[in-house]
Amino acid sequence: MAQGNATTQWPPLPYEEWRETAATLHLWLQIVGKIQLMHRPWVNHSWHVTLHNTARGLSTNLIWHEKATFQIDFDFIDHRLLIRVADGRDAMLPLEPQTTATFYRKLLGTLEKLGIAMRINTVPNELPDPIPFDVDDTHRSYDPEYVNRYWRVLMQAERVLEKFRAQFIGKSSPVHYFWGSADLAVTRFSGREAPPHPGGIPNLPDWVTREAYSHEVSSAGFWAGAEQFPRAIFYSYAYPEPTGFSEAAVSPSTAYYDDSLREFVLPYDEMRMAASPESALLDFLQSTYEAASNCGGWDRPSLERKGLEP
Repeated sequence: MAQGNATTQWPPLPYEEWRETAATLHLWLQIVGKIQLMHRPWVNHSWHVTLHNTARGLSTNLIWHEKATFQIDFDFIDHRLLIRVADGRDAMLPLEPQTTATFYRKLLGTLEKLGIAMRINTVPNELPDPIPFDVDDTHRSYDPEYVNRYWRVLMQAERVLEKFRAQFIGKSSPVHYFWGSADLAVTRFSGREAPPHPGGIPNLPDWVTREAYSHEVSSAGFWAGAEQFPRAIFYSYAYPEPTGFSEAAVSPSTAYYDDSLREFVLPYDEMRMAASPESALLDFLQSTYEAASNCGGWDRPSLERKGLEP
């Protein structure tokens, strides 16, 4: 039963099998995310820029352009990019192998035909040695099977992260997808201000990072891996990291603190093969939050829900 559950709800996602597609998809998500960024008011901790799961893929929020209100949807079932305008017009682009430069030109050209002309910063964020979107002929892979698997994992991860989020009555972020770092995340706040973040994230202004980490947090989520850490993981970290956090005992036994990432890690493959993957993930989320909040001296009684769900 565990094997069947792992295969259907939590499909295998070995990074080495789809690394080129993962890198390309990340850039395409950034292009769409930057379109949203240009036309939404700034919300604390960059919550206005995130993408969100749908029943078919990932989507922006409503985007208010001076000429139209619209949204952009990635459909990872039929593998299409859909632009839906509030006046009833729409357009579609196929998601298929193509260079990032081609994807960029097609998308902005289609928007222009809909009367939604715009410009975005073409330099990818949070990546070392980025190639501007409009001249990137390197990243061109699109494997629909692995893209669909990735989205299915994001959906299941959101389901569990929402359960975890519901037990906290202090300030908490939504469960949302950050296209800069390519992770699905939820963040809890202690309510206290944090020391200024040192910044230093590649191709991300330090002021953005400092605003994002203006207050103490315990943050957790799912990340599919990258070249510097080629393995899908669930993660949990604290900022600022309190004394004793890295040595705290957490669950399940397959979780560990990674010194290079400076966060607790639960390998996705270990979680998906557990007798109850959801229970293993919830144990990880709760135990790492307790490590952050206990070591950090959070006022837990005032921040956590008491008793049963209503």
